[in-house]
Amino acid sequence: MGKLIVGNLKMNLLTVAERDRYLESFKKELQGKNVSECEIVLCPPSIHLESFVGKIEKNDFSVGAQNIFWEDRGSFTGEISAPMVKNIGGEYAIVGHSERRKNFNETNEVVKMKINSILNAGLAPICCVGETLEDRQNGKTTDVIIKQIHEGLADVPVSKIATVVIAYEPVWAVGSDSVPTSDEIMEVRILIKKIFADTFGQPVAEKIKILYGGSVKAATAKQLCIDPGMDGVLVGRESLIPMEFVKIAEIINQNI
Repeated sequence: MGKLIVGNLKMNLLTVAERDRYLESFKKELQGKNVSECEIVLCPPSIHLESFVGKIEKNDFSVGAQNIFWEDRGSFTGEISAPMVKNIGGEYAIVGHSERRKNFNETNEVVKMKINSILNAGLAPICCVGETLEDRQNGKTTDVIIKQIHEGLADVPVSKIATVVIAYEPVWAVGSDSVPTSDEIMEVRILIKKIFADTFGQPVAEKIKILYGGSVKAATAKQLCIDPGMDGVLVGRESLIPMEFVKIAEIINQNI
């Protein structure tokens, strides 16, 4: 697959009827659309994971979790584990999203434990990194991303590192209409590639997929993904509108 298009549905789809309408609309929007060079991943709330997996036909899309706990099983009320996601047919798990870091105090140490659990279960982690507005204004973007990657991936064996997907998610762009320029995104992509080359070797760095996440829309998909040479996008609110989400995939597919 050429590009990875990930939809983070967050804490939405409150009813079975709403979930079913979404899936029906999504599959309808895909019909006749040329997105053959894209792998589409939908990450619904955990309560809907199994239903989403059950609706997959002809490799239309893959399914991922928005979060997991770092232990496989045990007395951890309210949590879901990576093996649970794997065993119902999930393929990906998001980790370290800015909302998790902010609202649930998810540290780089927690991200590290979750990434290793995800990899051990045979899933692909989508690891989010990115700076706050204050970090950017203080010239700390590079330091923040280096620290997040080094600490978050500290225990990952080289044999598994190429499975990790990095999503560059500038925190100040999430849920807003402010986005970096193509050149700013490209600078971060080059930085991330260098971090992986220096830490794990050039062959690994060449395999790593790097996505852009943060207020991605159809109108800005080319600017945020194609122009800076990203390997795909992590889409938030627009992924809740199947027509818009599929349009993003279609535009990226046309410009590969």
